[in-house]
Amino acid sequence: MQNPLNMNTITCSPNAIRRALRLFISLSFSASLACSASAQENNLTHTTAERPYFNDKKVPEAKDLLAIQKLLQKNKDKARAATVGIQQGSASGSGVIISEDGLVLSAAHVTAGVNIELTVIMEDGTKHNAISLGLNSDNDAAMLQITDKGKYPFVHIEPEKLEKNASTKLGDWVFSLGHSGGFNKNRGSGLRLGRLGRIDTNTFQSDCSLIGGDSGGPLFDINGMLIGIHSRVGVVTEMNMHVPMYVFHKYWDRMKKGEFIGNGPFATKPKKGAAFIGIAVEDAPNGLKIIDIDKTSPAGKAGVQIGDILTMIDKIPLKQKNDLAKFMKNKAERDKITLSILRGKEKIQTELKLVAR
Repeated sequence: MQNPLNMNTITCSPNAIRRALRLFISLSFSASLACSASAQENNLTHTTAERPYFNDKKVPEAKDLLAIQKLLQKNKDKARAATVGIQQGSASGSGVIISEDGLVLSAAHVTAGVNIELTVIMEDGTKHNAISLGLNSDNDAAMLQITDKGKYPFVHIEPEKLEKNASTKLGDWVFSLGHSGGFNKNRGSGLRLGRLGRIDTNTFQSDCSLIGGDSGGPLFDINGMLIGIHSRVGVVTEMNMHVPMYVFHKYWDRMKKGEFIGNGPFATKPKKGAAFIGIAVEDAPNGLKIIDIDKTSPAGKAGVQIGDILTMIDKIPLKQKNDLAKFMKNKAERDKITLSILRGKEKIQTELKLVAR
């Protein structure tokens, strides 16, 4: 596991400056857990802080390093409090909370789909249930929502929606957070300092050292404003890419509504017609009679029984087996459906989530 406070990421400075920066910053950092205070302002309308003067200096002097240290110390705790681990089965990544009600930004390859149940882990180890919302599989952007009710620590995001208006510039000092290698309460989220080395239409590149587990984590400017989300990470800085906030803004409403956008490499859209309920049926006078059921299937887990009469599915009447087959051609893994069942004289409605066949 790499040192989460690794300062070897400043590739644009001479060796003497790099050593001085490590000394200044490392003396003041600790592995403290983040505070849980959260601001009340709307994170999308937060006024951008004044641009630090040292962002425009190619090589910092000692006084500049002290100014960087001062701002980093001021902003790191709030940033860490909002940085979370994300778990889906044995896979893990990172994310960041950007609203008091628990809206989280991450990477598409971390959430891996729409309407997926996830676990979000706060800096203090507290776990919360979450559900993935929409994503952009072309740009590696994703949203998820913490479903446990509460007020959560959050950070402000870069408000500009167009690349040309963004406050972030080439060479700016930035810091990254993430749960390298997976969540570890004793270590906390790893903080790394660096500068922006490249800005493209859909990506930032920084020299912050990132490894597996950091994916989906936040990239902040030195004022503590969220400017990007970690996308591609690797052993060399040339592989470390971030999704800028203006990319999120472009697809914000569609992702918030749970849309799967694009056909890119970062997530695979479930194939329609390949979903599975887990029942066998035959035609009956008032619907479809269930004659067999896989007890491990969605229907079996939902309590559907042999002998039940399936009368409707998502309020669509079922008169013959072809009606069910036609309906399922347009359904994919993880889609939710509602079954209307007649069990003797009892009318039952049950919701279930489809799985892959």
